[in-house]
Amino acid sequence: MTAGPEAAGARLDRLLAEALPTLSRSRLKTLIEDGRVSAGGTAVTSPAAKVKAGQTFAIIIPEARPVALEGQAIPLEILYEDKDLIVLNKPAGLVVHPAAGNPDRTLVNALIAHCGHQLEGGLTGIGGELRPGIVHRLDKDTSGVMVAAKSEAAHQGLVEQFSARSIERSYLALVWGRPSPSQDAITGNIGRSPRNRKKMAVLRRGGRPAETGYRVLESFQNGKVSLVECRLKTGRTHQIRVHMAEAGHPLLGDPLYGRGDGRRAKALPAPAQAALAALGRQALHAKTLGFQHPVSGDTLQFTCEPPSDIRDLIRSLE
Repeated sequence: MTAGPEAAGARLDRLLAEALPTLSRSRLKTLIEDGRVSAGGTAVTSPAAKVKAGQTFAIIIPEARPVALEGQAIPLEILYEDKDLIVLNKPAGLVVHPAAGNPDRTLVNALIAHCGHQLEGGLTGIGGELRPGIVHRLDKDTSGVMVAAKSEAAHQGLVEQFSARSIERSYLALVWGRPSPSQDAITGNIGRSPRNRKKMAVLRRGGRPAETGYRVLESFQNGKVSLVECRLKTGRTHQIRVHMAEAGHPLLGDPLYGRGDGRRAKALPAPAQAALAALGRQALHAKTLGFQHPVSGDTLQFTCEPPSDIRDLIRSLE
């Protein structure tokens, strides 16, 4: 397609949404970020890229593969539910959606079992293949509040709020040391680590902009460990874990970014060492999620206190 004079200065994703009304904005955003949209043979990977009059764009839409997803009866702690969305407290250890190594027993499988008959467009119709209703995610070993869409209108509205960064998200994290200053923001583009493709990293070149605000709530053991509240301005993969590690304060128990975790643990009292070993994961919990209901417009906010494993670790440090 070729952009006319009236399209000059428009965002690429909006131009494509008008030209391809059968594709949702979220689907187009994914296609752009995956490098499937090009201008003059060069991939354009930013949905917010400004269009120039006369530019010609090509878009590659992969052929949809039928995916047989099965509902699986996995207990869910539901905080709120209506015909458009569901809010839940995800336990640590539960993968959000199927992927290599985790083909089933995921949150998606649980959602299909719980409300699959209510999902508009069938089991693969919301949010793309293998992710019915999923508009954001938590790492497997991160616990806390999540929202999933049950209708196309809710999915679209939530995606727009996440893109506009109007969603309220706060996390509790136990980190090594005491960050100074006690309240600040950490910035730095995050992308795939060039040294270890399983990890993300703060990059000097490339990556995507990321900002994490933090506030020290309490320190323990003469500053060896701190309880920190983190608020996300952006939502990059492993963002809090990467930013806190980059600042020299990795999360306790983090298997990927916890540099010197074992050495630091030896300086803690025996009960704290035992509680950290029992945790067996990064000490990170999504405590608060606030947003506007994408259909009714009501302001919603949900808060979950951390699970017993993190509470036990905090008590052992006091």
